[in-house]
Amino acid sequence: MIHKTAIISEASKIADNVEIGPYSIIGPNVKIENNTKIHSHVNIVGNTYIGSGNEIFPFASIGTDPQDLKYEGEENSIIIGNNNKIREYSNINPGTKGGGGITKIGNNNLIMVYTHIAHDCHVGNNIVLANNVQVGGHVRIEDNAIIGGSCAIHQFSRIGELSMVGGMTGVLSDIIPFGLSLGNRNNLVGLNLIGLRRAKISNEHIKILDQSFKEIFKSAIFRENIENLNEEIKKNIYVSKIINFINSDKKRPISVPENIK
Repeated sequence: MIHKTAIISEASKIADNVEIGPYSIIGPNVKIENNTKIHSHVNIVGNTYIGSGNEIFPFASIGTDPQDLKYEGEENSIIIGNNNKIREYSNINPGTKGGGGITKIGNNNLIMVYTHIAHDCHVGNNIVLANNVQVGGHVRIEDNAIIGGSCAIHQFSRIGELSMVGGMTGVLSDIIPFGLSLGNRNNLVGLNLIGLRRAKISNEHIKILDQSFKEIFKSAIFRENIENLNEEIKKNIYVSKIINFINSDKKRPISVPENIK
């Protein structure tokens, strides 16, 4: 059902069973797949693809120009997967040539009120971005992460799989998979134990993760500490994800416990 007051470009591609509410605007290069519901007063423009089963709430804005002074009108796009909820006043910008030109949102994400996702971000699957989360450009958020309310994530930051960021945290350093990070300038305070248990990761694996965490971050030379880990522990499926995350970009700062020296 498309409301009579909605403004839909004839060049857009709207699949069957898409609901578009009053006064929403859909631009010419927008494609929306089946069973997506768009509430009233939603603005979707640009080269934007929206998958199936999504729900987009009033006053969300998707596809307007990136907020980047280097943007010169080059072709760019947004790709949004399936079964996401994008709540009121959220804003998602497309990419720039400096970041590959694409902003990507995966599947089954909850993007709460007043969230901003900037240009060239890659947001995975099953992620919660709580109210008023501000995600800077080029940020990578891996699957199953939870970002608390009013967090500000610095551009180019990486947030690992199944990690959790406490509310009102300023994220300046990358957060390892399964990590719990919070504070004025995101200190690593431990593992996301509640998240690990909810994900049905066994106590045996959690125990190995906890042991590895303590060994890796027992001192500021954590990269050397990784080298000294027991080889069998390094092969653990979850420990290896932490190691690979840290080693995949050695130029990036990593969030560490406040008290390590």
